[in-house]
Amino acid sequence: MNTDAVKVLPGRYCNSLTEYSRFITREVNIGDVPMGGNNPIRIQSMTTTDTMDTIGTVEQTIRMVDAGCEYVRITAPSIKEAQNLAEIKKQLRARGYTVPLVADIHFTPNAAEVAARIVEKVRVNPGNYADKKKFDQIDYTDVEYQGELDRIFQKFTPLVKVCKEYGTAMRIGTNHGSLSDRIMSRYGDTPQGMVESAMEFMRMCEQLNYYNLVISMKSSNPQVMVQAYRLLVETMVAEGMNYPLHLGVTEAGDGEDGRIKSAVGIGTLLEDGLGDTVRVSLTEEPEAEAPVAIELVRRYTERKAESEKQKAEEKELLAFSVQPSASHSPYEYKKRETYEANAFIGGHLVPRVVIDLSKKNLKDPAVLNEAGYLYSPLLDKYNMAEASVDFVYLADELPSFVLPGNLKQLYNYNTWLKLADKTNCHPVFTLQEYIADVDRSSKLNLVRLQPADIDSEAFGSIPLDNSLVLVLETEALHGMAEQRAFFFKMEELGLDVPVIVKRSYVFDSETEADPKYSIADLTSKLQLYASTDLGALLVDGFGDGIWIDAPELPTGVITSTAFGILQATRSRISKTEYISCPSCGRTLFDLMITTQMIRSRTSHLKGLKIGIMGCIVNGPGEMADADYGYVGSGTDKITLYRGKEAVKKNISSANALDELINIIKADGNWIDLETPESEFSGLKN
Repeated sequence: MNTDAVKVLPGRYCNSLTEYSRFITREVNIGDVPMGGNNPIRIQSMTTTDTMDTIGTVEQTIRMVDAGCEYVRITAPSIKEAQNLAEIKKQLRARGYTVPLVADIHFTPNAAEVAARIVEKVRVNPGNYADKKKFDQIDYTDVEYQGELDRIFQKFTPLVKVCKEYGTAMRIGTNHGSLSDRIMSRYGDTPQGMVESAMEFMRMCEQLNYYNLVISMKSSNPQVMVQAYRLLVETMVAEGMNYPLHLGVTEAGDGEDGRIKSAVGIGTLLEDGLGDTVRVSLTEEPEAEAPVAIELVRRYTERKAESEKQKAEEKELLAFSVQPSASHSPYEYKKRETYEANAFIGGHLVPRVVIDLSKKNLKDPAVLNEAGYLYSPLLDKYNMAEASVDFVYLADELPSFVLPGNLKQLYNYNTWLKLADKTNCHPVFTLQEYIADVDRSSKLNLVRLQPADIDSEAFGSIPLDNSLVLVLETEALHGMAEQRAFFFKMEELGLDVPVIVKRSYVFDSETEADPKYSIADLTSKLQLYASTDLGALLVDGFGDGIWIDAPELPTGVITSTAFGILQATRSRISKTEYISCPSCGRTLFDLMITTQMIRSRTSHLKGLKIGIMGCIVNGPGEMADADYGYVGSGTDKITLYRGKEAVKKNISSANALDELINIIKADGNWIDLETPESEFSGLKN
């Protein structure tokens, strides 16, 4: 095989931890759209129509291609659907569309062998293609385990031979929720198990001299997904492999949640130069997925060009370079250890959220509504919403009303110094201000600095006590890596100071003269960019708070995005989480309508995870860590799960949601939807 591009990786799983450098993989031919190597990062999605509905599938494929898809995946659950791929392909070609088609295979090797003769690529899931998942725990001896591998090899070999004969590519697609009983018994529900599941099939392919492979490690949990891809790359490199990576967070959901969760997982890997194709899985029409993927990928196309320009001009990409400490592992989550400042931030507390209100109307108490404090003019009181920010930055502006008692106010140092009443008010210093002989708060002092400041003489002069909190800002092109390097350096120095990560975004917003972007466009950009930049740090345990600054966008958008990122990274739970699949031809009910119906009655169940799966392929395994599951099991039939246990089978869809709620109530996990009880006086001055 071609190993010229395989490197010994300084970061173990990527070319560089401090500058943007794409990991170059083997080029794989998929029709006339090659993947990997120096090709662009490709965009793809999957149809949701019945594969036997030829016209519907053709029409939907065309819409997807027109939206930007470079590959289109179609489910082939049996031989008849696999055979119909030929007619779908024929009609697409007749209409001038040459997009490579990918057959999605799960339990049917014979369907895969048919499809591989027709389409440009087949996807197989090693967890259920020639293996089994019945949630049985079996203790395999080494001999028994090898015997199972030999059996799988015999069952898998015919497909590989067909792919070799027809020049068909293959994706070996591991899913966190559908690991086989064999893998689960030996490796558990872990990233290592996901990697080994794929590596077994990859080794079989190489044994048969077949290398036209693409690999994926999908999970509905972005943290697990990121760890699995990183471990996969390290494992591949150790064995002399460099296959292209298909990136995706499976069952991401819809709307804001789906976009944020996808960006946390996919964006984190793109930041480190990993990924050759992207599929964003949303519980929406498939043509809605491509624009999100394109926006995620576009950022790195621009970054590569800018990085090359900087190198040509011999500019340093980062102010400093540092390696992770021995205690940091990119393959498992461990929150950075810090002290608790004023019993409010750091330590074991959840990350805090800061919002800038300094340019808002501070004469109106309702300005706090979008920050999660709902003002009632009649009662002159505040009610806390589920997502209520912890700090408001007011800079040098003074509000003309009393803020809620548990909302902390941040002022620039010189303004804070002049406040007559400093209750709940805390200063924000520059680094130079803080090291001068000045008055400081006895409770909480925030110091703004850049990552490179950690190597400065001024940083070495910082007075250290448990009132200090750092606000880490960056203007770097590859700012996530620069901020991550700062955290590595903090660990190296043994500093346990809490850190709020701040990112600022200024977009080319619409104007009356040039309406280039709508608020919806800017909102989408913010969700994707901030989820990548901040999420990539949070999944590694870095950050005791986040501060998103986006002056062109409403405060409510920023608040919602911040809490969405914390939810997606499992750092701070503020709402119900829905693990809903994006639908496909196997789906047995309308996922978008059903998801909204379930959301409308359960969205107040903070912290609960509910899986909504269109068919048994995507459940219960794919909703691996859901508390409850709603899974299509037949026409108008639903099976309800508690964890991975089916508790009510094949009930009518008309009654299924009520039955699900009854199960939640019986478990003591239901709360009635009421007006929030937390009220704070807000008497005006």
